[in-house]
Amino acid sequence: MQGLRDHFLMAMPHLEDENFAGSLTYICDHDDNGTLGLKLNQPMELTLEALFEQLEIDASECQALDTPVLNGGPVHRERGFILHSGSPEHWDSSIRTGENRALTTSMDILHAIAGGRGPEQFLVCLGCVGWEPEQLAREIKDNTWLTVEASDEVLFHTPAPARLETAAGHLGVDLSLLSREAGHG
Repeated sequence: MQGLRDHFLMAMPHLEDENFAGSLTYICDHDDNGTLGLKLNQPMELTLEALFEQLEIDASECQALDTPVLNGGPVHRERGFILHSGSPEHWDSSIRTGENRALTTSMDILHAIAGGRGPEQFLVCLGCVGWEPEQLAREIKDNTWLTVEASDEVLFHTPAPARLETAAGHLGVDLSLLSREAGHG
C-alpha cells in the first residue's frame, strides 16, 4: 500500500462512520509510520474572514474572504492545515504532498493569504485524519475506500460538495452503483 501519497480516498457508499460517510480525503503523507489526510468535501459554517477575525489577522488584502474553511477531520480539530499549490520551501512547517502541492501548518502561510501574498491555490482545513501503520491498507482491502490519483481540478477547481462525485468520475465510477462486496476471495 505504499504510494498513496497525493491520492484521493473515496468513501464507499456503505461506510457509515459519521466522520467519513460520503467523504473525499486527500492523502498528504503515507509511509511506514502511518497515513495523514484531509477531508476535502465538508465545508464548515466558518469562512476565511471569520477565521482571520478569530486569529486577529489583518485580512484587508485577501481576495478569498468568503471561502469556507473545511472540516479536515476529527483529529487535531483546533489546528489549521493548509493544502496548497507550490513548493513547501516557502513556508515553515511544510511538507511536499505532490509534484506541485504542499501541506503547511504554520501561521506564516495564513498571514500571507490574508495579505494577498499566499499561494495561488489553497484549501484551509481545521482538523485532519490519520491511520496507524497498515490500518489504511486493511480498510482498502475490506472495500471501505476507493483510490484515485489526486488532481488540481478536483482539489482547487471543483466546489467542495461536488468533489467526491468528480473524483469518482475520474475512474468512470458512479459510487451509488457500487456494492459492499469486494471482488476478491
